[in-house]
Amino acid sequence: MSDYKLPENFLWGAAIAANQAEGAYNEGGRGLSNIDMMPHGVHRMEVKLGGTPHPTLQAGEYYPSHTGVDFYHHYKEDIALMAELGLKVFRTSISWSRLYPHGDERTPNPEGVAFYRNVFQECRKYGIEPLVTLCHFDIPMGLVEQYGSWRSRKTLECFARYAETCFKEYSGLVHYWLTFNEINILLHSPFSGAGIAFQEGENRSQVIYQAAHHVLLASATATRLAHQYDPANQVGCMLAGGSFYPYSCNPEDVWESVQKEQENLLFIDVQVRGRYPGYARKLFAESESRIAALKVQKRELLEAINAGKTALHTVNEVLETLDNAEGWSTWDVMGGGLGVDLAKYAELDDAQEQIEQLQVELRRFKTELADVEITADLQVTVDSFLKFADFFFDGLFADWAVLDHINQAQSRVENTKGQIKRVLALLKKMREDVDVQIADEKEKQEQLAVETEL
Repeated sequence: MSDYKLPENFLWGAAIAANQAEGAYNEGGRGLSNIDMMPHGVHRMEVKLGGTPHPTLQAGEYYPSHTGVDFYHHYKEDIALMAELGLKVFRTSISWSRLYPHGDERTPNPEGVAFYRNVFQECRKYGIEPLVTLCHFDIPMGLVEQYGSWRSRKTLECFARYAETCFKEYSGLVHYWLTFNEINILLHSPFSGAGIAFQEGENRSQVIYQAAHHVLLASATATRLAHQYDPANQVGCMLAGGSFYPYSCNPEDVWESVQKEQENLLFIDVQVRGRYPGYARKLFAESESRIAALKVQKRELLEAINAGKTALHTVNEVLETLDNAEGWSTWDVMGGGLGVDLAKYAELDDAQEQIEQLQVELRRFKTELADVEITADLQVTVDSFLKFADFFFDGLFADWAVLDHINQAQSRVENTKGQIKRVLALLKKMREDVDVQIADEKEKQEQLAVETEL
């Protein structure tokens, strides 16, 4: 067996989170966060899962985040120990409520800003690269109490201000960023993951997915800001990536495992494609959620992502510019990249219009089908057509997400022009074939009705 040596620039390191390690929960001007409200012991799960409508600190309870491991007072010693171990990267997070104690202030807390600058400078002293998460579950309790946490778009505005402060203040010190840790965790742990405390009578599913929509917008907005302040910034996002396995080979168990996987993958699909995948509509409908996000998703997500991009979107919205695209990597694929503005290519302008027209025709076609009786054989053809059309609109450009070299991107632009035209032609041909078959079937039914009357 040959020896394998890691490359010199491999980032081997360790990780903590501010809410788990810092302690000093009420020092240096810091405000309370949702994590500070979570006690150890029998009441923890109730608070964690959002079952306590208005969490407050209770006498006699122990709150682990209040002390952590006292990194706040011992960060210099801890970083020196990391250097002694030979670590090259240190993943940590910034406590949002240490910079903005209530969350909605117009200016940050100077002591909080200075603390993290000192931490990152200490890392640099030892040649350790900081990898920084903007939101590792915690959100200021002021935003939880005043706006209902991520239920409100106001929280999105406050997060954008906080993120911009971080990119501005730590420009040159931090080049690797994560927008959210385990961005999908609010599905499983609403309060500890996103500050969501349910109120009596609320539709929990609707609350969660509306909050998730705002979180996804916040991630896209932060990505855009990161590249504005420093084009060299690389931005990612963490997913709680557990896998679901069917209990048995029973198709119902298998299908349930697929649906559970989709609940998690939704958060990555949106960031990679810049829009909700087709299965999201079914997921929302089955959970009886009626979310405004679905009505405005294309406009909001594409506007938020447009300059910073979270990888790919529709034909005209796929990435920003070829001129500044050198050096982008798979980091940018996960949280926010840069790339190619396909609107430059006149051929694709026409293709975009054709796609939109085809979507209108598809909706009309589905409406017509509701008033037509067709044979079982023809139904198979119709179903195949509709499934193919859904697949096309859901993922034509998904393969672009794996690109990591600009020359490949340039080549793929040319290839995609032809691909779009071929797929459009195929879809139109399928539509025409089905129309012919439906017309034939109608004619047969009408003839049969005439013969019956005679």
